[in-house]
Amino acid sequence: MSINNTDRNNIKVAALAGALPVLMLGLAYASVPLYQMFCQATGYGGTTQRAAKASDVILDRTVTVLFDANVNGQLPWKFEPVQRTLDVKLGETAMAFYRATNTSDKPVTGRAVYNVTPEAAGIHFNKIACFCFTEQTLAAGESVEMPVTFFVDPALASDPDAKNIGTIVLSYTFSPFTDNKPATAAKKAPEGQPKGT
Repeated sequence: MSINNTDRNNIKVAALAGALPVLMLGLAYASVPLYQMFCQATGYGGTTQRAAKASDVILDRTVTVLFDANVNGQLPWKFEPVQRTLDVKLGETAMAFYRATNTSDKPVTGRAVYNVTPEAAGIHFNKIACFCFTEQTLAAGESVEMPVTFFVDPALASDPDAKNIGTIVLSYTFSPFTDNKPATAAKKAPEGQPKGT
């Protein structure tokens, strides 16, 4: 039995029609990590950068960083910045602290998402260490201070979209962290040392 041209064309169309939904499903799953990579590379949407080391250039220009803290209503935590503002020179490494308190009677794990405004500052705001890089577990009633170490890239001064920025808002929102594995308790830091870095 031979296959004529019409049958071949029908087979091609059927194969294409079957492959298209699979391709679309694959793109849907890939869209979130691809979007995150795009935001991290460009600072789009106020996404901050992650730096391996401090800046080796410090300019005399100062910007004010305002600290904002929010909690998803499903997370029984109180979360707030220890200080509301900090003036830093461009390129200067700075450290700020946030305080989190578990107000429930059981251990709870949370994870922070973050951004900066104005959005044009995102590409220039670099975090060296942050509690937001991993989930945090607090015991019942536990309160901790969690640091973020950062600098504002001196390139902000020459960026036409950001050079006039004088104030940057660093905002965090903590939400419950769940995965299909049991939550592990955070390691206790030595006395006087923060955990979560």
